[in-house]
Amino acid sequence: MSDDRRAPQPAGRAGDAPEPDGPVTFRDLFAVREYRAVYFSLVVNWLGDYLARAAITVLVYQQSDSVLLSAASFAISYLPWIVGGPVLAALAERYPYRRVMIVADLARAVPIALIALPGMPVYAILLLLFVAMLGAPPTQAARSALMPVILDRRRLVSGLAVNATTSQAAQVFGYLVGAFIATSVNARLGIALDAVSFIISAAIIALWVHPRPAAAGPDHRRHLLRETGEGFRLVFGTPLLRSIALMVFGLTTLTILPEGLAAGWAAVFDEDPADRGFDQGLIMAAGPVGFVIGGLVVGRLVSQPDRLRLVKPLAVLTPLALALTAFAPNAVTVAVLAAVSGLAQGGLMPTLNGEFVLALPHGYRARAYAVMQGGVQFTQFFAVVVTGALAQFSSIPLVVGLWSLGGLVLMVVLVARRPSDVPATTGPADATRVTPAPVRPGAAGKLDR
Repeated sequence: MSDDRRAPQPAGRAGDAPEPDGPVTFRDLFAVREYRAVYFSLVVNWLGDYLARAAITVLVYQQSDSVLLSAASFAISYLPWIVGGPVLAALAERYPYRRVMIVADLARAVPIALIALPGMPVYAILLLLFVAMLGAPPTQAARSALMPVILDRRRLVSGLAVNATTSQAAQVFGYLVGAFIATSVNARLGIALDAVSFIISAAIIALWVHPRPAAAGPDHRRHLLRETGEGFRLVFGTPLLRSIALMVFGLTTLTILPEGLAAGWAAVFDEDPADRGFDQGLIMAAGPVGFVIGGLVVGRLVSQPDRLRLVKPLAVLTPLALALTAFAPNAVTVAVLAAVSGLAQGGLMPTLNGEFVLALPHGYRARAYAVMQGGVQFTQFFAVVVTGALAQFSSIPLVVGLWSLGGLVLMVVLVARRPSDVPATTGPADATRVTPAPVRPGAAGKLDR
């Protein structure tokens, strides 16, 4: 089946009656067949991915007895985004999104399946894992770019919110189940399940997502690095997109701290290893749990205009809650404050994501997504490394408190300078706009008007 056939367009085309501003129900969202397909493929993919991450770290540790190599196996999953994510994701604009997702999922299943083979040495596991993760940037960028094509504006932000909260829930569930299978059954079983999940995900996309032509036709293709640079120029040359990007990057340098520093943080409150392990898990899980709750509450109960009004207070609340952890007397208090911070972020991120996607011209969405995702991965890595180094010379509560205080100042500045002219979100998504000409200096700002 060719991907060049024109697909049915999403509901809510231009000229239709304006859609209400009330919250979108789950029934409204899942009534869209293609969204159901993308959503369930994501769920299968995420569960397998997080399950495998936990299983691979256990397998590497069992074979090497090295904490460093075990940690390296976890960190490798972020490396492709940092070293070449935007370039790899630019491929998603050159080929049909559906084809990119299918091919990338099937290609990733092969090295993951090889890791599950008995007798695979540690160095080969790390190499195969890196190869498998090279497929993440193009497939994730293609999925992100496809969302405004299959959902109208009214449903889009709710769809992004559901995706984000499901991701956090899948992370918690996948890590717990993966660790249990790896330690109690067999680590290779968890890895094999991940390989199967990629095949299932590809099958779902192939069966229920309509073929569409590539976002950028042959006439619009240039050198891959040049196309990648256009994505950076679009994001950082457009006032609204730049404001959202800086806000997201700033928030991710904060919310990763409870997860990245949980082991040392738990040791501040408990000397007993058993109690310390419980406290570590509590601190690590608090943020994702809060994110899920915040995303569900805001996405389900708050109308789109009210979500936009909540952007500024939620952006300030996220670092403020973490700054207060400097005075926390125990791990439970840290977890509560981390959950509050995660709740604020969970209510905020889907709105920012929706604004970002709706401001992008068709043909640049995958590249812009890659810029954002690469930035998020880098800022998370940077935040954990720097705060971990600072914690060698000071206490973790003080480091996190001061770091978050700096984040609070940054958020106050960013929300004060946030462009007031944001894209309308009650009309249909402009999913069928003709692919624009190459971004020129000064032209990106026109997207804000």
